Amino acid sequence: MTDVYTLGEPVGVVSSGRVRHESEARLDVCGPEFTLAVALARLGHRAAYLGKVGGDELGARALTVLRGEGVDVADVRVSEGLPTGLLLRDGHVARELKVTHYRTGSAGSRLSPGNVPIDRVASAKMLHVTGLTAGLGREALEAVRVAVSAAKNADVVISFAVEYVPDFWPSVRDAERVLGELACDSHLLFLRQDELDLVKPALTPEREVVVDRGAKGASVRADRMRYDVPGWQVPVVDTAGSGEAFAAGYISAALDGLTPQERLHRGALLSAAAVTSVSDWQGLPTRDEL
Repeated sequence: MTDVYTLGEPVGVVSSGRVRHESEARLDVCGPEFTLAVALARLGHRAAYLGKVGGDELGARALTVLRGEGVDVADVRVSEGLPTGLLLRDGHVARELKVTHYRTGSAGSRLSPGNVPIDRVASAKMLHVTGLTAGLGREALEAVRVAVSAAKNADVVISFAVEYVPDFWPSVRDAERVLGELACDSHLLFLRQDELDLVKPALTPEREVVVDRGAKGASVRADRMRYDVPGWQVPVVDTAGSGEAFAAGYISAALDGLTPQERLHRGALLSAAAVTSVSDWQGLPTRDEL
């Protein structure tokens, strides 16, 4: 049985200093669900990933990483003639990291409801979806909805990470409507401090709500109690991927039957590991390293 089934868009990522001046850059592959699946597999959980990649070198690299990390990619499809999506991360000491998305017309953005294997989702222990994938377009949103519906019908635990990217939505109101809907369907909700207003209807006492505050730590409200964990106590190289790593650690501990406080602790460990690496996922620990 699959422990966690997830769906999303694997993308290439080019990271550099200030792009207009730099002559060198770093190439990697990433995505919130991608990072989460790798993190869980490294901790010994059975993670399955659904997505589409282009028939190009970036797509081949994403598949190679997922297979190499032990993630089940039986449902990943290669779309010949379409490109794999790309991110450009432009860093500069004088301002915050700028991320530009090149996903229009990408293979991953064409994920559709017909690609979702209902039986596979229904047989998993948990389904994890994100607002980022829901924001890729109408078909991708319907694919997420189909997966959520399949999980609900089979009493599968649903985990939802808000992952709000303003550029993906026509308006804040559209984002609130869709993200609020998915949050209300979830049992386990992950979000950042600045995303609380987007999903207000879902912030009910019976839902397990995990708030990631980055360097300031994280908290969870579970069983009508609040638990907290402090922020990173490590040298920070790059914060990209820290939220997904935190969610993976929390979910891992939940699968292991640990308490909310212990779940927070494991989430914080994985998040700290992520920020000490230039990659979203390459610095994440194995079970023995945990």
